[in-house]
Amino acid sequence: MMKSPVTLAAIFAVALAATPVFADDFPSAISVSGEATISAAPDLAHIDAGVANDAKTAKEASDANNAAMGKVLLALKGAGIDEKDYQTSRLSLQPMYATSSKVSESQRGIVSFRASNRVTVRIRDVTKVASVIDTLVTAGANDVGNISFEVTQASKLLDGAREQALADARRKAEIYAKAAGVTLGAPLAITEGGGAVPMFKARMAPAPMAAAAPVPISPGEETLSVSVSVSWAIKAKEQ
Repeated sequence: MMKSPVTLAAIFAVALAATPVFADDFPSAISVSGEATISAAPDLAHIDAGVANDAKTAKEASDANNAAMGKVLLALKGAGIDEKDYQTSRLSLQPMYATSSKVSESQRGIVSFRASNRVTVRIRDVTKVASVIDTLVTAGANDVGNISFEVTQASKLLDGAREQALADARRKAEIYAKAAGVTLGAPLAITEGGGAVPMFKARMAPAPMAAAAPVPISPGEETLSVSVSVSWAIKAKEQ
């Protein structure tokens, strides 16, 4: 004899009600986050510099540009910058068209060519940034900018901040536990977030062919931050 669906459902409900549910299988918890920040002086700088040359023909512009960049690279080497710390970042050769408003765009012919070459320089001693800029400009670089500073050992420097962030998370959890009338237990999960803020960057206007005095540069300090999310087990206070 086939039992009706209603009867089967009733039997299942009774069996489910009779199955014990263990509180340990579903631990209660308080989840909070903690934060900490530190300041650190940058120990690495990057500079972007370039030379641009105009000429009647593409070859003349290219030859002049190659010679100009050659002087810049020799100057960097003479300043003690290791060859592995500078590299070409952009190279271009493009036609320049007449800009007269008396003719249509389609009628404007090529009047010259512009060749440009850029190099990115890594400076491992940030106290030498100003002198390197002076070297670049003196050697013929006529566009210097995109200066950035970086803290290379950010993760290692954050170790102390990690301890502070965890202590901050525990402080918050204890406040919630006290307000809720429960006892804080061991941490169930710890997840780190955050990290160093983006590198500081600054843009310089195209530099003149020769600098009267070194450009004043201040690397300042970077703010490094770390956050941690922690889930803490809780239990009822013993009476």
